[in-house]
Amino acid sequence: MARLRIRQIRSGIGKIEKHKRILRALGLKHPGSVVEHSDSPTIRGMIDKIRHLVTVEVVEEESKTSEA
Repeated sequence: MARLRIRQIRSGIGKIEKHKRILRALGLKHPGSVVEHSDSPTIRGMIDKIRHLVTVEVVEEESKTSEA
């Protein structure tokens, strides 16, 4: 399953309260902070609402098999 790396690029100061709450819910506290979440419709919807404040990159998970 893919993961999303979300980076806050703009401040939430002066933005509407709903956008500030979305930033907090994602775990973003200040510009430059980065979080990773699993790709889901809920997270995608949150990102869509604040796409002017964040950048998103898809990170493929590496298989966790033991190489012996």
